[in-house]
Amino acid sequence: MQFFEHRDSEGKPSASPRTKEHPMLRNALFAAGLVLLPATAMAQNQGQPNGLPDPPSIRSELAPRFKQYVVTQRPTSYAYAEPLAVGTVLPQQGVVYREVPAEYGVSGYRYSVVNNRTVLVDPNTRRVVQIID
Repeated sequence: MQFFEHRDSEGKPSASPRTKEHPMLRNALFAAGLVLLPATAMAQNQGQPNGLPDPPSIRSELAPRFKQYVVTQRPTSYAYAEPLAVGTVLPQQGVVYREVPAEYGVSGYRYSVVNNRTVLVDPNTRRVVQIID
């Protein structure tokens, strides 16, 4: 591949003649790049590190009411030997996954009680997506 560069009358590399003729265009393009660069970076930082969107969660103002709901259901707590954190994949057997009422806005997800902590779980992967303390 051959690259062409513009040279001045002495044969030294120089800016394109078009750029010299339109300095305002050059400045406008530079300013547009400065404006768009942060927006691009912000868009890349949304969601999870693997690029997937964040899973739904029970909003903080609904969490106390949801915890009270869980208490009234009297589920048994599953004893999990490993540290429990968001992202933990729970075992396929032994854990009881219960439906979350629609009023909490997380349809398609289930809850369970693990080590006496209420957790929101993706039922397809059994991955903990929220610990509700």
